[in-house]
Amino acid sequence: MKTYNNLYAQICNIKNLYLAYKKARKGKTKKDYVINFEKDLWKNLLKLQEELKNQTYSLLPLKTFILRDPKTRKISKSDFRDRIIHHALIRIIEPIFEKTFIYDSCANRIGKGNLFALKRFESFQRKVTCNLSSNGFCFKADIKHYFQEVDHEVLLKIISRKIKDEKVIWLIKKILQNVANGGGAKQF
Repeated sequence: MKTYNNLYAQICNIKNLYLAYKKARKGKTKKDYVINFEKDLWKNLLKLQEELKNQTYSLLPLKTFILRDPKTRKISKSDFRDRIIHHALIRIIEPIFEKTFIYDSCANRIGKGNLFALKRFESFQRKVTCNLSSNGFCFKADIKHYFQEVDHEVLLKIISRKIKDEKVIWLIKKILQNVANGGGAKQF
């Protein structure tokens, strides 16, 4: 299995942080927190870069609220500056893990949105029902509180098999600890 080292410098790279900022602000350009961050954009990005380089970066507490659409859900939202770091991390490690996912997994994957999922469902539906000439069954499930309950130790072991850069693992742990503290999950 191929392993990856020396990724942290790529995450801290100012161009990567800028592209992550652009991704984090997409569809949110009129939000106060984006406007405030942009008032001193380069100063804020350079500050994030410095905190990452020195490993003094710490996440702000999550903001939790209730969403009723259509079912009631507890949502925990990261601060905008932390979302930039999330995107900066994902921009570097996503290609490493993308090729290991099953083809039909659609959640948060480039080119695998709702339309792709519907087309795959239709393909399976036609296969199972012999081109809709017989009945078939579909099982829809949702694992309650999955993200909050996923075992972070197991997750870190899986990630650590491929990523050998200790600073990247440090950053992932920081993010997971913030989720654990704000999202009601077990802390590791």
